[in-house]
Formats: sequence, C-alpha cells, structure tokens
Amino acid sequence: MKKVIMLLLFSVMLVFLMPAHTNAAANQTRIVLDGQELSLPKDIGVVNMQNNIMIPIRVVAENLKFQVNWDQATQNVHIQQGSNTVSLTVGKNTASVGNKTVKLGVAPQIIQNTVFVPLRFVSEAMGLGVEWNNSDKIVTLASLVSSTPDAPLPDSGSATATNWIHEINYVNNQLVVSLDHEINPVITELKNPERLVLDFPATNFGNMENIPSPGAIARLDTSDSPNVKEIRYSLYQNNPAQIRVVMELNNVSSVQYQPQTTTGKFILDLDMVNDSGSTLPTDNGKKIVVIDAGHGGTDPGTISITQKPEKNFTLALSLKVQALLKNEPDIEVIMTRETDVYPTRPERVKLANDLNADVFVSIHANSVLASPQAKGTETYYYQRESSKDLANCIHEKLIQALGFTDRGIKNGSLQVIRETTMAAVLLEIGFLSNKEEEEAMMSEDNQNKAAQAIVDGIKEYLEL
Repeated sequence: MKKVIMLLLFSVMLVFLMPAHTNAAANQTRIVLDGQELSLPKDIGVVNMQNNIMIPIRVVAENLKFQVNWDQATQNVHIQQGSNTVSLTVGKNTASVGNKTVKLGVAPQIIQNTVFVPLRFVSEAMGLGVEWNNSDKIVTLASLVSSTPDAPLPDSGSATATNWIHEINYVNNQLVVSLDHEINPVITELKNPERLVLDFPATNFGNMENIPSPGAIARLDTSDSPNVKEIRYSLYQNNPAQIRVVMELNNVSSVQYQPQTTTGKFILDLDMVNDSGSTLPTDNGKKIVVIDAGHGGTDPGTISITQKPEKNFTLALSLKVQALLKNEPDIEVIMTRETDVYPTRPERVKLANDLNADVFVSIHANSVLASPQAKGTETYYYQRESSKDLANCIHEKLIQALGFTDRGIKNGSLQVIRETTMAAVLLEIGFLSNKEEEEAMMSEDNQNKAAQAIVDGIKEYLEL
C-alpha cells in the first residue's frame, strides 16, 4: 500500500515538473518579421492548438507598431492601424474586422498571460504575408508593401521570372532601370497623392546593392529632386515575380513622361509642372523673380491675435505681388507656391537656384502673442551686398506705403536667404499679434499697397 501511495505522489510531482505541450512547442518555434527575428519574451513563442498554429498577437502587433488595447473585464483585444481596426475576444470563434465579422478556426486563448490568435487570422485580418516552415518551426511574416496598394495589380499572365533588374537610379528627371532584357513596364498614373506606378512583369531583382526583403520596401535618395517626394520599389508579386516601382511626386500639378528602351536599360524621362503652374523658363532675356509665400500646407506659420494662420496672409499678399509682376514685360515671375501646400525650405532654395533667378523675395509676418504691443516692419538679408541693396529698395517702399513702425534692415542667417545664390530678402511685413496691425495687414487695401511697394522695390533694384 505504501508503495502504491509513493508511486501516486511521484506521478503527481512529474505532472507539475514537466512543461506543458504548448509551452514546449513555443520554445521550439521562431518568428521572423520582414527578415528580422522577433525578440520574444521568455517562454513566449508560437503554439499548436487543435492543429492551428497560434501566434502571440500583442508581440507581433507591437513590432508592427499597431496600437493594441486590452480590456481585462471583457477579455477583448482592440487593434488599430490608422482607420483599420480589428476586435477579438478570448474564447469567441468570431472577430470583427472593421464592420465585418470573421469566423475563426479556433478561438483566441490566453496562454502565460499572453493572448494568442490563429495564424490565419493574422494573415487575413492584420495584412501580413505568412509562411509556416513545419520542419524548422519558423513562422515568417511579411508586412504588405502598402495597406492601400498604389494601383491594381496588372495581369502578368503565366509568364515566369526571366528578367532581372540590376540597378534603379533617378538623375536629371530620369528614372533609369538596368535590366537583362528590354521590357516595357505597365505605367499607371494615380492621384492624391500624385504617383506614377511602374509594374515590371516577369521580373525579379538581380545583382543589385539594395534589395528589399520579401514584403518590404526599398527607397532611392531623392533629396536633390524637389518635385519627387519618394521613389520606392519592391517585389510586389511572386510566382510569377513582378517588380513595382512607385514615384510619388511633390507639389506637381501635372507630369508628362516619355518611356524609352535601350539595350539593357529602361528610361522614363519626366517633364513636371509644379503647383505654381511654372516650368523652367527659357532664356528670353527677362529678369527672373521668385516670390516665396512663407509657410503653407501643414506649416501654418505663426498665429495672429484673432487665431488666423500666417500662411493665409503670406499667400494672399504673394498672389497680389504675382499679379502685378505679370504686367511687367521685362520680368518673369515664378512662385514657390500658389495654393495651400508646403514646399520645404530646401525645395524653395533649390527652385530659385535651379532657375538662376535674379531676385528672391520671401514674404512673412511676425507674431509675439506675449507682447501684443510689438509692431512694425523689418527686412532681412544675408551678407551679400546685392541682397542688402535689394533689402534697402523694398524696405523703404514698404515703410512709405504702409506707415508701419520702421524696425530696420537686418542681417539674418535664415535658410531661404542664406542658401540662395541671388539677391534674396525675407520680409516681415508687420505683427499679426498686434491688434491694429493685424487688422491693417488683413485689409485688401493695405495688401494692395504692400504688393505695389514690393514690386516697386524689385524694379528699382533691377533698374527697370
């Protein structure tokens, strides 16, 4: 009898000492996301439940930078990425994906204080490409190229990947793709934002430096191209392979392109018109004047005493200056913006320098809400004698036209006047934080006076 009791006690001890089957499986399994193995908490991995591979949703979601909220009372997990939402509950065989209900093969479970969901659910509801290597116990996850594809996937038929891309470059408004064989990609134009999508059928990556891992994106450096925000490329489809290149444009109202094929290369030659409606002017003997309406788009600038953004004032005044300059037969006016968009400061500088402009005028307004008594007009230039001369011409005219307090002409190291190579000034017309001055600056009459003063100053400097 004692032997029987001892045997039972020994059996009970073994039950407590031996790890559970699911935990043992977790220790054997690895998760690889976009080519990088995830660093999982100790004893947390992937488990096999009722022949369904279960994955720890919070670990993967946080690595994907999704927002995850856990409600202990309802045992509900809410996952959000932008406008996409997923909601699932421990023990329930259904989950909500947006406004739709999705049936799960097995209900989510809590294992070692971690919520696990079926791998297929991760694939379908969270936008992941999933592969399971049963022999090596490796789960491979690949985030999609985009949650909203840049264009519908063209039909590539039954072709196999016989072509190889060895290099992708962008220089002098030309996209150059080096390939094994001559090929014409399918080109699609998309709006909001402006994009050109190039799909290369039956094509894969060959011997090139920056090859994106499956499901990932690689990008070109376009910092020297103000009209191109981004060029990204990826292996968009497998079996058959298909390469996608997306050119996202910046402040471009229209684009024309000419595809060319030569031995070993595909070339897309672009001719872009920016949002100001201006292309590079021809050498017609006219003086080139660039008018820069400060701020814009996502950058409101400073705020007035009545909560109006500076960007609205600068655009309104700049458009009046443009209208007057268009009447000058010896001046060609170029705008950095004509709408509520935001060209970066380097893009404004590059536009003026590429044009080899004669004059650059950046229009701004001051605001110091903590000192509502501050008022007056001030003009900035940077070091160059030509810029100082331009500042003197315009500043004098502004003071005469508006009658604001003369705060003087100042040497200031501001990027748009420091890095431009022509005579360049930055005008602070007045203080939007001053009640009287804001009211004056917002009036059509005073804006017309200021615009005429700026044009007269420019003409005096150019000796026109």
